[in-house]
Amino acid sequence: MEQYKQEFIEFMIDCNVLKFGDFVTKSGRNTPFFVNTGFYRTGSQLRRLGAYYAEAIEKKYGLDFDILFGPAYKGIPLSVAATMAIDEKYGKEIKYCSNRKEIKDHGDKGILLGSPINDGDKVVIIEDVTTAGTSIQETLPIIQAQGKVDVIGMVVSVDRMERGQGEKSALTEIEETYGIKTTAIVTMAEVVEHLYDRPYKGKVIIDDELKKAIDAYYEKYGVK
Repeated sequence: MEQYKQEFIEFMIDCNVLKFGDFVTKSGRNTPFFVNTGFYRTGSQLRRLGAYYAEAIEKKYGLDFDILFGPAYKGIPLSVAATMAIDEKYGKEIKYCSNRKEIKDHGDKGILLGSPINDGDKVVIIEDVTTAGTSIQETLPIIQAQGKVDVIGMVVSVDRMERGQGEKSALTEIEETYGIKTTAIVTMAEVVEHLYDRPYKGKVIIDDELKKAIDAYYEKYGVK
């Protein structure tokens, strides 16, 4: 596993973003692990987060695209942090764009904030976590309504590696349904590999009991 992936997993633990316990996802699934990017709350945390996203984006898509689109609300700081990191790390100017939940009828009018989206633009979508792939159904129409654009990919922080609406993984379903490539900074398999039965800061994060709960979750919701 690449060093930046290991660092990112530990970074999520330090920021209290990656938690283990008893949670319910947006799609209604009871899960023993949860990723909440709302816990990235400081400038230094966002700087590091943007750098991890930038590396994942560059490795998967390169930098031949125009706009990084972050769906409201969590995608807004993600798109800003990642475009800044791409500039700092690679010297490439990428525009950020996000949507508003309500259309603004005065001043800077419309549903978008940040850069407008124009015909011919290549767009990458940035999100926090995709569990069942439901959010893309809301995001794509907003982007496509702006013109003839090429949505080349989507990046998330963690691939939960579970089924979407059918028997395939959510990210695989997105690729096949919408023709969009997908990638993640890390997968849950990599998280488990790195943390299972291994102390971090004097504590074993994933012990045998938690590992059994994670395995049971994937037995129910994992890709068959």
